[in-house]
Amino acid sequence: MPTERALARARKDKREGKSASTQAGEFVREEIERIRDGVHGARSPEQAIAIGLSHARRAGIAIPEKQGGKVVRKKPASKKTSASKVATARRSRAALNALKREGTASVSTAALSEHAREVAAERSPAERSAVARKAVRTKGPAKRKASAKKAARTRATNRATGAARAARTRTMRARGRGG
Repeated sequence: MPTERALARARKDKREGKSASTQAGEFVREEIERIRDGVHGARSPEQAIAIGLSHARRAGIAIPEKQGGKVVRKKPASKKTSASKVATARRSRAALNALKREGTASVSTAALSEHAREVAAERSPAERSAVARKAVRTKGPAKRKASAKKAARTRATNRATGAARAARTRTMRARGRGG
C-alpha cells in the first residue's frame, strides 16, 4: 500500500495543477524505493512502474490507460458477486512471495536509464519536443533557471570533450601518415 508520504506528495502535485501522470510518479518513485530497499523485487522496470501506477489508481488518481495498445474486446458483463472480484488473502500472499523471489537489479540506475532511452526512442522527435515544451511551461521560473544553467554546463562539457577528441584524432592521423 502507498505510504502517507507518497499520498501527500501526490496531493501537493494536484494542488499545483500538475498532470495525473506527474501525481502518479510519486507512487512509482515510492515503489522503486521499496524494491531498492529489498521489500520485494521486480522482473523489469516496466513491472515496477506498473505496480506504482496500480497503487496510484487505487489512491484515486485518474491516470488514462495506455494509448495505442492492443484493442481487447471486453467480455459481456456477467453476474459476478462482489466476493469473486476481491483477491483472496492466499492469492495476495502468493503474488507477494513471487515478487520477493525477484531481484532488485531491475530498478538500478542503469536499468531505469536504459528503459527511459528505449521509451524515448519510440517517440517521434515532434512528440519529444512537445513534451519538453510542456515541461518548460509547468516548471516555474526558479527551476527553469536551474535547468538552463545545467544545460549550459552540459553544452560546455560536450564542446570541451568534442574538442579534445578531435585533437586526439588529428594526432593519431598525423602519426599514421608520418610513420
